[in-house]
Amino acid sequence: MNRGVSLYGIIADLRREHPTPAATQTFDLVVAELGKTRDNLKEAVANIEGKPLPPGGKPALDELVQRAREEGVYDLDYGPDPYDKPPVEPLDEATEGIGFLMAISSVAVIALAIAAVVIGLNAIFSSQ
Repeated sequence: MNRGVSLYGIIADLRREHPTPAATQTFDLVVAELGKTRDNLKEAVANIEGKPLPPGGKPALDELVQRAREEGVYDLDYGPDPYDKPPVEPLDEATEGIGFLMAISSVAVIALAIAAVVIGLNAIFSSQ
C-alpha cells in the first residue's frame, strides 16, 4: 500500500489515461459526490449507483474503485465533520475583559440616547 498516492491523484491519472467524454463526466460525478462524503469513495460510489452514468462510464468507475482499493484510499474515514458543530472554547481573561468593556459602552450609549430624547422632549413641551 503506497500512502503517497491520494484519491484525487488516482482520478487525475485516470483522466489522463481515459480522455473520453464519458470518463470525464463519470469522474466529475465522483468528485462531486466526494465533496459530500468527505472524500470517502466507498460512500460516493454508493450514492452514484442510483444515478445514470454516461454510456461507457462504468468501466472508468470500476477502474477507479480498483486502483483506490489497491492504494488503500477506497474507504477513508476522517472522523466527524469539524465544521458541523465547532467545539466550545473557554474564554481567556482578555476576551472576557473586551466583552465586558463592549457591554458597558453599549449600555452607556443607550443611556445617553435616552437622556437626549428626554431632554429634547422636555425642551419641546416646556417651550409651549
